Amino acid sequence: MDRPQFLHRIIEWLRAGYPDGVPQGDYIPLVALLRRQLSEDEVQEVSSGLIQKSPPPPEPISKIDAGVAITKVTHELPHEADVARVRKHLEASGWPFDDTPLVPPTATDEPPTAPGSESTDPDDEPDGDRP
Repeated sequence: MDRPQFLHRIIEWLRAGYPDGVPQGDYIPLVALLRRQLSEDEVQEVSSGLIQKSPPPPEPISKIDAGVAITKVTHELPHEADVARVRKHLEASGWPFDDTPLVPPTATDEPPTAPGSESTDPDDEPDGDRP
C-alpha cells in the first residue's frame, strides 16, 4: 500500500470515529495508535543492507543488527512486527537469522574450580615424602 492511500484510509477512519472532529483530549492517544511501520520497500531496503554488510558465507544476522537498521530508517525503536517482517524477508532470501544473540552459552557439566587451585607444574604438587 502506498503512503497517500494509507494516509487517506487513516483520515477516513478518523472521520468515521469522530464525525464532529477529534476532541482535544484524544489527540495524544490517537497519535500513539498511529505508530511508524516499515513499508514493504523499506523492509527490502533494510534486508538488502544487512545482507551486504554480513560476512560470507552467510553468517546469521542478529536481531540486534536488524533492530539497529530499522531504527536508522524509522528514527524510533523497532517494533517486533517490523523485526519479524525483516526476518521473514532474510530467511526467504536464504539468509540465517539469530533471534538470541545475547543468550550466554550453556555451562559445562564440570564444576568450576577456584582460582589458583589448578596447577600444571609437577613441582607444585604436595609430596608426602618431603620433610
